[in-house]
Amino acid sequence: MQAILITNKNDDYQAQLTEVDAGQLPTGDVTVKVDYSTLNFKDSLAITGTSPVVRQFPMVPGVDLAGVVESSLNPEFAVGERVMVNGFGLGELHWGGLAQQACVQSDWLTPIPAELTSKQAMAIGTAGYTAMLCVLALEQHNVTPEQGEILVTGAAGGVGSVAIALLAKLGFSVVASTGRVDEADYLHRLGAVEVMDRAQLGAKGKPLGKERWAGVIDTVGSHTLANACATTKSDGVVAACGLAQGFDFPATVMPFILRGITLVGINSVYRSTANRMLAWQRLV
Repeated sequence: MQAILITNKNDDYQAQLTEVDAGQLPTGDVTVKVDYSTLNFKDSLAITGTSPVVRQFPMVPGVDLAGVVESSLNPEFAVGERVMVNGFGLGELHWGGLAQQACVQSDWLTPIPAELTSKQAMAIGTAGYTAMLCVLALEQHNVTPEQGEILVTGAAGGVGSVAIALLAKLGFSVVASTGRVDEADYLHRLGAVEVMDRAQLGAKGKPLGKERWAGVIDTVGSHTLANACATTKSDGVVAACGLAQGFDFPATVMPFILRGITLVGINSVYRSTANRMLAWQRLV
């Protein structure tokens, strides 16, 4: 089979498209013929070696895959069934989706909804699925359009773009924060009512600011997340799913104990099948 294979021998880090013996596939109870994958930010870090994403070598990158079951030791997944995998260490700890075949654990599999083709599922990919998890978090904490604006940070990225489209369709007034203000027309077409430069949130701020946001979907972390929390309305909800600016959180407890805001962590890598299917059904 063909695959992108990452090796690191004697500190010689390489990634290349090559022929790989299918017998080298890692152990798993289901083999999938991969029809589509995605190219995520994490995959680019893995392929270029600019961040220690890959935990063991050799490695096939690709945090997503969609395809058809070729063989299965689990009766719940029949040969020919369309399935996908998002996360579970794919492309980091376990050979991923940038190959013609993958061997995975059956409890990682999610059936592809009948309304979606495999190509459409991967067009949505981890980014869109994560965005839906964030939207669900706001809904589960009873955030409604009537309560006010929703801030989306990292808005021109994959998660941010899908989050804007989903929120706008649900009737929310969305403010998009981005470092690519030249993408303002694109963000407005997705449904954002306002586009703001990320510099307004990206530097050290006050422990509390003027209340503005009924909810926040943050893909950035660091000062941006801290400032978003500091300007969230009383009883508002912040869903945090990324660290594009940094993994630090230079905030205080003030927004939490004085305004009762909720900070929800979104882990898209390890989720139950029930959670995954709920998110994907909302995406069709």
